[in-house]
Amino acid sequence: QLVESGGGLVQPGGSLRLSCAASGFSLGYFAIGWFRQAPGKEREGVSCIRTSDGSTNYVDFAKGRFTISRDNAKNMVYLQMNSLIPEDTAVYYCAVRRGDNYCSGYSIYEYDYWGQGTQVTVSP
Repeated sequence: QLVESGGGLVQPGGSLRLSCAASGFSLGYFAIGWFRQAPGKEREGVSCIRTSDGSTNYVDFAKGRFTISRDNAKNMVYLQMNSLIPEDTAVYYCAVRRGDNYCSGYSIYEYDYWGQGTQVTVSP
C-alpha cells in the first residue's frame, strides 16, 4: 500500500512537497507514478520515477515546475511542486507501475497500489 501526504492549501506561486510512503514492500525496483484528479476530470499522469536508477519523466504541464525524487533508504518518493497555479488544484495520488519498472506511460490501468490521495488546493 502507498500513502500520500503533504497536500494543503497554498496561494498561487507557492510550493508544496508531496510524499509517497510504501508499507509492506520496498520501492527500490519499481517505477512510481504521481497522478492527479481534479473535480469532474479524469485522473491524469504528472510524473514518474524509476527508483532503481532515479530516471524521471514529466508530462508537459509539470516540466520546469515539478520535481520527482526518491529516497530508497526511507522507502519514499516525493513530488516537489513549485510555481503552483489554480489549475493544479486536484487530489494527488502515487501508484506503482505494474509489470515493468520503466516510466513508459501514464495509463491508470498500468498502475497498482493506489493510495488514498492528498488534496492540493491552490487559491488566493
